[in-house]
Amino acid sequence: MTLLELSKERFSARKYSDEPVSEADLEYIMECVRLAPSAVNKQPWRFIIVRSDEYKSRLQSAYDREWFRTAPLYIVAMKNNSECWTRKYDEKPHGDIDVAIATEHLCLAATERGLGTCWVCNFDTDVMRELFPYDDFEAVAIIPIGHTAPDCPHGEKKRKEMSEIFSEI
Repeated sequence: MTLLELSKERFSARKYSDEPVSEADLEYIMECVRLAPSAVNKQPWRFIIVRSDEYKSRLQSAYDREWFRTAPLYIVAMKNNSECWTRKYDEKPHGDIDVAIATEHLCLAATERGLGTCWVCNFDTDVMRELFPYDDFEAVAIIPIGHTAPDCPHGEKKRKEMSEIFSEI
């Protein structure tokens, strides 16, 4: 698929089948994440693959939704606050931006492999800090990954018109 086709195909999948994600698919996705760009090549991230039933259950307590429980695995995208590049003019740290770029690589790679994903950022931050107590790291997103269920809800992709988002001077 072209990038445009992948962009059209990708959606927030909110129901998954029981079929596991293959090791080949997971390795492909991880390599795409690894190659993502970051400001000054700092790569201020860590991605935690959550497959064990124990950790899946604990992670599900941070975002308690029925559809979320259907995913066979999750990847938690974390940023390293002490390693991210900071713009000197206004002291803006770019860790969230860098992690977002890598996470979108993850989502598009999963789409290319026929898998569904969904960005989840509305989680209980206290639970996430307890689950992943890495020094200087902060959870940015949880990405459930799996084969979408045949009856997975999938609405029409609605986007603003080009004239609403682009300007030329």
